[in-house]
Formats: sequence, C-alpha cells, structure tokens
Amino acid sequence: MGEETPGPAETFDSFDGLVAAYEKRIFNVVYRYLGDYDEAADVTQETFINAYRHFNRFRGDARVFTWLYQIAVNQCRNRVRQRDRAQQHHAESLDQPRLRSSAGGETAREVADLTHAPQTILEAREMQRLIASAVQSLPPEYREVVLLRDMQGLSYNDIAQVSGLTLDNVKTRLSRARAMLRRKLEPYIRGG
Repeated sequence: MGEETPGPAETFDSFDGLVAAYEKRIFNVVYRYLGDYDEAADVTQETFINAYRHFNRFRGDARVFTWLYQIAVNQCRNRVRQRDRAQQHHAESLDQPRLRSSAGGETAREVADLTHAPQTILEAREMQRLIASAVQSLPPEYREVVLLRDMQGLSYNDIAQVSGLTLDNVKTRLSRARAMLRRKLEPYIRGG
C-alpha cells in the first residue's frame, strides 16, 4: 500500500534515518490498533526506544519494516493489557461524566473537494467513521491482522512473522475478522 520497503540488507547512516523512514507508518498502525492519538504517540515512541535498545541484535532475518511492526504490535498488546487491568480495578464515579474514546473518528484535516456534492462527502466520512469504529470494536487478535493486512498492506507471510502465528492461523483470523466486519457494517451498506 504505498512505498516499497527495503529488504534486510538495508543499512541506515544512523538510527535517526531509520526513525525518519518508518515513524509515520508505525504511528498509523499503532493509532489504528489503540484508537487514541496521544496513546499512539507514546507507544510509537516506546517502539523506537525499544528498537534502539535492541538494534545491535537485529540480524537481518526479516525486513527492518517487519521487525519494527513486530515491536510495535507487542507494545500495543502490552498497552491493551495494562488498560484492561486498570479498568478492572478502576471504580467509575457516577458523578463524573464519562470520557469518550477518539476511536470513532479520524483527526486528520481534510481539504474539501468541491467537485463532489456535500452529501456525498458527508456519507463517505460517515462510512469511514463506521469502518474505523467497527475495526476498533474487533477483539485485539482479529483487529491486529486486519490492520496489518488491509490497512498496512503486509503480506500473509509478514503478518505471520510479526504476530508469531502460523500462516494458516493468519488466514483464518483474517477471514473471521472480515466476516465480523461484514456483519457489523451490513446494515449500513444495504441501507444505502
């Protein structure tokens, strides 16, 4: 889905070059995984700190891109576990208003395309919001494969390597995740 990523033989003049080459793509997958911009920024930074600490151990068996994704996904899993533990022990006050997650919408600024009707633009944005919300509502193990395959364009083999799953498990999870998304989005697609 975009730029070609270099293979394992790639070298960088500095670690800063590696960060510059992959920071946006890593941030995007982390943001889609967690659904919170600030938390995604923190986890992206933690990913590169972790990568820096272990860069001397990188053997080149995988592409740098895949290696960074594996670190990022592991960081996301840890963050979700921390979140779940915190929610289990957190008593919510009935007097305080509930906070809403920013997972339901993108924060990117868009320039209006005046060649399209306003209603068409509104419908497209609403559909993007619904899709993002549906992806965010998937169980983490299914969300992960959808993000890596359909949003980041990784191959099945790369996903297997990043996630530690077998190729068959990757295909099964992706198929189930897509079926879940179809069921969640069917009323909106048929209703249009």
